[in-house]
Amino acid sequence: MSAGRAAKKVWDALDAHAQTLAGTRVDIKWGHDRCHLVADKMFAVFRLDESGQPRGVALKVDDSRFLELTGLSGVHPAPYLARAHWVWFEHHDALPLSELRALLTRSHALIAAKLTRKLRTELGLTP
Repeated sequence: MSAGRAAKKVWDALDAHAQTLAGTRVDIKWGHDRCHLVADKMFAVFRLDESGQPRGVALKVDDSRFLELTGLSGVHPAPYLARAHWVWFEHHDALPLSELRALLTRSHALIAAKLTRKLRTELGLTP
């Protein structure tokens, strides 16, 4: 399998996983980036090129993991969001898919935790 096809497979799997998380909706922002939101708050941004091909994903991470993750090859502080501890996975193979899924799920949980209890309940999230 070519590197481009392998990357697309990983990004597509992450995109599909994000859509299974409670209260999630998808919006296209900045022309062509696929953003996953919970109650209008982003928890994952899939960067797409002009032809719609995935080029990486940005996720919010725990403060304690930010330096660790940005020390990996192909992982960088996310532009404009690094101060809020977001990381940019430029390479699909920076971590195994199972770890990327876990980080995506954690990103969703970190953002959802900042919502009001009422909103979390309405969205079917555990309070």
